[in-house]
Amino acid sequence: MYNIGSKESPMQLMTPPNTSEYTMHLDANKEGVQVLVCTVGKTVLHYDVRCIDDLLQMLKKHGDWMDLGGADEQKPAKEGTIEAWGRSENNPIGGWYGLKKGLRGRFGVYIPPLMEALGLVELTHDAKNNRIRAL
Repeated sequence: MYNIGSKESPMQLMTPPNTSEYTMHLDANKEGVQVLVCTVGKTVLHYDVRCIDDLLQMLKKHGDWMDLGGADEQKPAKEGTIEAWGRSENNPIGGWYGLKKGLRGRFGVYIPPLMEALGLVELTHDAKNNRIRAL
């Protein structure tokens, strides 16, 4: 498992354009299953921890840069982006990696910086239209 931090000592991260801070840590949900807990201000999002390995595997297979395309759950994700893949019926879990109804989106905003901090991917840090690729 990756060293992502705990509730007491979460990993400190920045969104891809380096404009907003947030934290990420591992914790168990009500069923005792490990989940990624992403805290942005007072908003708390949960992601299936399998997304790290699944996204890395997909990026390695893709073999090139891929757009992030972050979007809220209520908005459609641009096709061919990390955001679209993170909610696609064709990904390894067959749907959303985001676990909290109403807050399942933004996969393309919060997961890539975590993966970069873990040394798994390269990420651009432009004002808009950031991209990711596996190392």
